[in-house]
Amino acid sequence: MTTPVPGPVRPPATVRPDDARRALVAGSVGNFIEWYEFGIYGYFATVIAAQFFTPDGGSEVEGLVTAYASFAVAFFFRPVGAAVFGRFGDRVGRRPALVVVVCLMTGATAMIGLLPTYASIGAAAPWLLTLLRILQGLSAGGEFGGAVSVMTECAPPGRRGLYGAWQSFTVALGLLAGAAVAVVLASVLTASQLYGWGWRVPFLLTLPLGLVALRLRLRLPPDEPSALAPSALAPSALAPSAPAPGGRAKGGAGPEGGARPRPGETGRAVVLGVGRMMGWSAAGYTFLVVMPSYLQSTLGTTFQRALLGTVLANLGFAASILPAGRLSDRLGRRTVMVAGALLIAALALPLLHLVQDPGAPGYAKGAALFAAGAGVGLMAGPGPAMLAEMFPARVRCTGLGLAYALSNAVFSGCAGLIITEVVARTGNVDVPGYYAAATCAVSVAALLTLRGDDHERALR
Repeated sequence: MTTPVPGPVRPPATVRPDDARRALVAGSVGNFIEWYEFGIYGYFATVIAAQFFTPDGGSEVEGLVTAYASFAVAFFFRPVGAAVFGRFGDRVGRRPALVVVVCLMTGATAMIGLLPTYASIGAAAPWLLTLLRILQGLSAGGEFGGAVSVMTECAPPGRRGLYGAWQSFTVALGLLAGAAVAVVLASVLTASQLYGWGWRVPFLLTLPLGLVALRLRLRLPPDEPSALAPSALAPSALAPSAPAPGGRAKGGAGPEGGARPRPGETGRAVVLGVGRMMGWSAAGYTFLVVMPSYLQSTLGTTFQRALLGTVLANLGFAASILPAGRLSDRLGRRTVMVAGALLIAALALPLLHLVQDPGAPGYAKGAALFAAGAGVGLMAGPGPAMLAEMFPARVRCTGLGLAYALSNAVFSGCAGLIITEVVARTGNVDVPGYYAAATCAVSVAALLTLRGDDHERALR
């Protein structure tokens, strides 16, 4: 016998079209800034390593590994941000949470562009950089849960996958924008200028972008805090109960009330979400962010060519996201995401071998990177809606934010560190392919547990 608890005021029964569009834009713009910032850190990892992490006499590989360690630290603070800002968004409202995280992200990123380097202040420089990366990780952890909750809750009937896909699409746009800025700077500046001051420019550009995002989010319609007893937001409340046909959850979970989940369901729900996400997280960072440094340090590719290859991978990623989200509204999240994970698991090594082949034509290498990005997009398009459908409204920010943040902390944040370190120790240049293939294979098993009709059910 279940004990009813008060249900949330959110989401409303109907959403005006103007409010739906406003929610889509305001939710997307913060994701764009977040992933632009994370992209440029990855693209400029070799430059940042030289400026902050390589003391006199240190090798390039040592500096790169340390730079990626700082990169990973930010990801491990994402779950903390997801819990703190997710709870804030579930209790106080989506809009105030989104306003706070975009301010924190913008301020921390702009400050990186103003930091003195190791040559100026010595060992304090990498510590200050790491502190700012921690602030970025906290804000990024809160960004996803709030943005996806707003975008999916405001989606018109039958378009939740498409609306959620805009989160992933703005990820692609952010990564592409970061790569474009990096390519332009690498083309117009000399190496000494790029290492001297040019690397600061892309970080400082986030300041005007953040002001635009802040204005858009302040214009979101106010949402009312959930009318919940404090116990309703205990960790066990995160676990979803299976909805009955028609969109209402068994046990009365819905706008009128909810059933208290059994202890332990929350952990299983979040772990399952991590499993469904891990292939997307690992393959995405392997092919879309880490690839430039891998091509430079392992294959001896020039900075400009490495960035060009990454642009092609991100173009493939961007091209497939929205069609994948829309297709998942028709065929289901499971069908589309499993197809993407299987594609990467099967083709990661052959595609990497083609990129490594010095005799392969340039257009073939470009096509391989484009295809790798497109495979990741098949998972990323339906992914946000899939996660939103796992958790009830009263804890949606927290639940989906934690699943996403934990997956990214382990399988994205560590991607550069793992790949660079293992390649350096073993000399095996196929490590990125093995990493992407193995994680996608595990995701296939987790994704097969999805119901085929989740996309047809109302959000709880």
